[in-house]
Amino acid sequence: MAAGAPDTTRQRILNAAVEMTTEAGWASVTMSRIAERCGISRQTVYNDIGAKPALAKALILRELEQFLAVVSAAFDQEDDFVAAIREATYGVLDRAQDNKLLHAVVSATHGADTELLPFLSSHSEGLLGHSTEIIHKHITRFDHGLTQPQADAAIEMMVRVVLSHVMQPTRSPDETADDMAWLMSRILAV
Repeated sequence: MAAGAPDTTRQRILNAAVEMTTEAGWASVTMSRIAERCGISRQTVYNDIGAKPALAKALILRELEQFLAVVSAAFDQEDDFVAAIREATYGVLDRAQDNKLLHAVVSATHGADTELLPFLSSHSEGLLGHSTEIIHKHITRFDHGLTQPQADAAIEMMVRVVLSHVMQPTRSPDETADDMAWLMSRILAV
């Protein structure tokens, strides 16, 4: 949410759900507990959000919007395509390191509390679809030399690789971003 923007009931509900998820896991989140934490009625929670599956989707989509804002900023600030890929990758991975909700979802995948996981999957309305769509919008201003099918393949593969590093990092954000920039430079060289 932008600085100085009003804290809407919906935002308060989502913030409470994030807090509860990071404190005790998604299974502990109920509409009644959210209502109590926000000082509103349970019916207000249902009116603003819907049932728990809608809450899960709203949480993940809000987080996704924040990650994609980082990607958009990287593409808007860079004049070089490879540099934009590097900065977008770094920004996403750096943000992921400290994202409490993401850590709660990822750690839940190792247990039974996996209700949030489908929203991180590669379904077209999930993370992969939204991420590739945003990158497609940004790359049109670059002279990258890829055909549309080549750009589609490169973007999807890069998003999948970055998402795998978000879920299970193996190197620092800087190192992974350098690797992604190198990989894209090789793709463009061909």
